[in-house]
Amino acid sequence: MGSIDANPAAFEAFAVDGFQPLNADEVRSYLHKSVDFIYDYYKSVESLPVLPAVEPGYLRRQLQPAPPTSSAPFDVVMKEVREAVVPGMTHWASPNFFAFFPSTNSAAAIAGELIASAMNTVGFTWQANPAATEMEVLALDWLAQLLRLPASFMNRSTGGAARGTGGGVILGTTSEAMLVTLVSARDAALRRVGSDGVAGITRLTVYAADQTHSTFFKACRLAGFDPANIKSIPTGPDTDYALDPAKLLEIMQADVDAGLVPTYICATVGTTSSNAVDPVGAIADVAARFSAWVHIDAAYAGSACICPEFRHHLAGVERVDSISMSPHKWLMTCLDCTCLWVRDTHRLTGSLETNPEYLKNDASESGTVTDLKDMQVGVGRRFRGLKLWMVMRTYGAAKLQEHIRSDVAMAKMFEDNVRSDDRFEVVVPRNFALVCFRIKPRHGMTEEVADEANRELMERLNRTGKAYLAHTVVGGKFVLRFAVGSSLQEERHVRSAWELIKKTTTEIMEEIVVVE
Repeated sequence: MGSIDANPAAFEAFAVDGFQPLNADEVRSYLHKSVDFIYDYYKSVESLPVLPAVEPGYLRRQLQPAPPTSSAPFDVVMKEVREAVVPGMTHWASPNFFAFFPSTNSAAAIAGELIASAMNTVGFTWQANPAATEMEVLALDWLAQLLRLPASFMNRSTGGAARGTGGGVILGTTSEAMLVTLVSARDAALRRVGSDGVAGITRLTVYAADQTHSTFFKACRLAGFDPANIKSIPTGPDTDYALDPAKLLEIMQADVDAGLVPTYICATVGTTSSNAVDPVGAIADVAARFSAWVHIDAAYAGSACICPEFRHHLAGVERVDSISMSPHKWLMTCLDCTCLWVRDTHRLTGSLETNPEYLKNDASESGTVTDLKDMQVGVGRRFRGLKLWMVMRTYGAAKLQEHIRSDVAMAKMFEDNVRSDDRFEVVVPRNFALVCFRIKPRHGMTEEVADEANRELMERLNRTGKAYLAHTVVGGKFVLRFAVGSSLQEERHVRSAWELIKKTTTEIMEEIVVVE
C-alpha cells in the first residue's frame, strides 16, 4: 500500500518519532524564518523589477517535477522560494506598481491572516465557531458605519439589540457577491411572475453599463440568465462613461413591452476601465418602476467613501438592495476580503440556505444567530473577519482616511503633471486615484499612430522593470491606466514614474515619422 508497509523499519521509526506537523517548537521556528523572509522582502521589493523576466514554464524547469518522498529541511524549502519563486513574481507590493487597482496590505492585516490561518476554523454555522461568526458580523457593521450605510443594511440596528432584516457577509471576490445577489434576484423575479420552477427564466433580463466589470457578465451566465437578456448598455463621454438612467429606462420599458421581466441592475461606483461612477439614486428610481433588484459594485472606490468628501458617490444607497466593496483593494486588508451587505437577508438565505441534519443545532434553530453559510455559494468558510477587524481596530478611521486621501493627492499630482505636458491628454475625469491618459495625436499624427505610440510607451515602460502600467480602451482609443495606491507608495515613486514616462515618450516621438 505504501513505502511504510513495504519497509517495517521505516514504520517502526515513524511509530517511535511520530509525524508532528504542528510541533510548537517547529511552528515557532518556521514562522520566525518566514517573518524574516517577509521583512527582507518588504525592505527590498522597491529595488526588484516589477514585472519578472521569465518565460512560461520557467518554474517547472527550476523545481523538481515529481513530489518528494523524503522530507526536506525548512531552510532548503525557503532557499527554493527565494531562488525560484521570487524571481518569477509580479510584485504587486512594489511602490512602482501602477497597473491595476491596488492590492493593499498592512502589518495588522498580515497578523490577522496569520492568526486566522493558525486557528484554521471552518465557521459555516454560528456553533461551528461563535467568535468567527460574531467577529465577521461586528467587522461588517463597523465598516458599514464608516461608510454611513443605512441601518437597514446592518446586522443589528444602531443603538439597539433588536435584529433588523439586513446584514452582511464577507466573501472572496466581487464575482461571488454578484453571483449570490443575481441568484436571489432571479428567484424573487420568478416568484413575482408566478413561474413554475425556473420555466420563466428565459423572460428575465439584467442590465449594466458597458463599463461594468466583465465578471458581472460571467456571473449572469452562471446564474442561468439567457445571454440574449444580459443587456450591456453603451456609454460615452457625454456621461463620462457612466450609465445613463434615461437610456436605462428606455431599454427596460422596451423589454417590458416585449414581454420580458426586468430583474437586476448592476450600478458601479468606480469602474475598472475608466473609474466612472454610475448615478446610484437615479438608477434606483428607474429600478423601482419595475421592481428590479439594484446592486452597487463599489469594489475599488467603496473604500474612498469612508471619507466624507467622497460619500456623495453612494447617494441613494438607501434605495438599493445590495452593495459590495473589497477592502483587499484599497483598505489595507490582504486578499481575500469582499464585503457584501443586503437590505433583506431573507431574500439571500431563501435562495442559498442549506440545512443538512449534521449541521442542525439549537442555536441555528432558535433563529437568534446568523449562519453565514446561507449567504454564500459554498458551505465552508475562512475566518476573514479577524483581519478586517484588526485593520480597523489597529489603525482607526482617521488613519484609514489619511491613507485614502494621500493616494488621491498623489494621483492628482500625477494628473496635473500630465495636463501640463501638451504631448498628453487626460481621457476621462479622475474621480479617485486612477488617471487614464495617453499620448495625443499632434503635428499630423493619426489616431492609429497615436494608439501605436501609446502601446509602445507602455511596453517600454514595463520592460524597464522600474514601473508597471496597464491599458484599456475608452471611446475606441488605446489609453494608459496609472493607478496610485500600493501600500508602500510615496510621492517620490509617482514623481519617478512621471520622469520615466516623459523620457520614454521623448524617445518614441523622435522615432516616429509622421507622413503629412
